[in-house]
Amino acid sequence: MKYDWSWSVFLDLSSDGVHSYLYNLGLGVLWTLGLTGATAAGALVFGSILGVFRTTRAPVLNAIGATYVEIFRNIPLLVQMFLWYFVLPEVLPKAIGQAIKGMPAPWNAFVPALLCLTFYGSARIGEQMRSGIQSLPRGQLQAALALGLTPVMAYRHVVLPEAFRLMIPPLTSEFMAIVKYSSVAMTIGLLELTGQARAMQEASFHIFEAFSAATVGYLVINGCIVLAMRWLERRLAVPGLIGAAASSPARVAQS
Repeated sequence: MKYDWSWSVFLDLSSDGVHSYLYNLGLGVLWTLGLTGATAAGALVFGSILGVFRTTRAPVLNAIGATYVEIFRNIPLLVQMFLWYFVLPEVLPKAIGQAIKGMPAPWNAFVPALLCLTFYGSARIGEQMRSGIQSLPRGQLQAALALGLTPVMAYRHVVLPEAFRLMIPPLTSEFMAIVKYSSVAMTIGLLELTGQARAMQEASFHIFEAFSAATVGYLVINGCIVLAMRWLERRLAVPGLIGAAASSPARVAQS
């Protein structure tokens, strides 16, 4: 097969008649970063709450956390994306549904994608937080309660700070996965990095150049995440518990 390589295609005028393909790919990177950052923040908050629910002695909270995790973790992400985009506006009150469908592009796709990825990611992070909390010595929580701290204060000041330190390696993998999951938003019309690459190859027929650029973009984004999380791991290291020099559990989890 003879393929006509042309890296200068990135400087050609795109199908919108205004910007170059390179500009549109850069815009796709920005939407990918925005969706990833907002998703990671929301999933970390809700996932931490789920982790607490899954480790408390309250049966009701345990049941809520377990039900949430099993629902959102076991439905394919693509199916969830379609449910949030097509079904949610129809089951909400009419005024709210019309407001969601009436949002201007690309927000009409960004908001459902953000909700979908946040709920999906929080279920996965919730299980990671549960395992991190349960890996801590049980005596720490009991000692905090014996000192007069309420369960909420014990989790806030004792359990969660240590659990977060232990969970940095798996959270690194999860944040990198969120970057990759964001490409599914292309299916509902959000022109993030993969969407822009697909639009470029459909208009210019330079498929290898388009997706080579997308590949490089994802590698750079995830590379920056790895470097940032490694710095954070060293910065928050607890001597004798976890650190960049510690081998076994942290290294295995990260690999």
